[in-house]
Amino acid sequence: MLNNIGLPGILLIAVVVLVLFGRGKISSLMGEVGKGITAFKKGVNDSKKELEEETSEAAKDITPETEKDKV
Repeated sequence: MLNNIGLPGILLIAVVVLVLFGRGKISSLMGEVGKGITAFKKGVNDSKKELEEETSEAAKDITPETEKDKV
């Protein structure tokens, strides 16, 4: 069903949405979507950094130093 929409159908849908909601409402909605995407990306990056810090702490060298190693 959705495979046969084509460019004229998409344009018609866009015009109907624009008439129903108005330009101001659509632009504010897209702004909110952009803020949500930005917040999601920031959360993913923060969690990735947190996981990398945890793994780097776990991978510290714990071999004991002896008197021969110091010389």
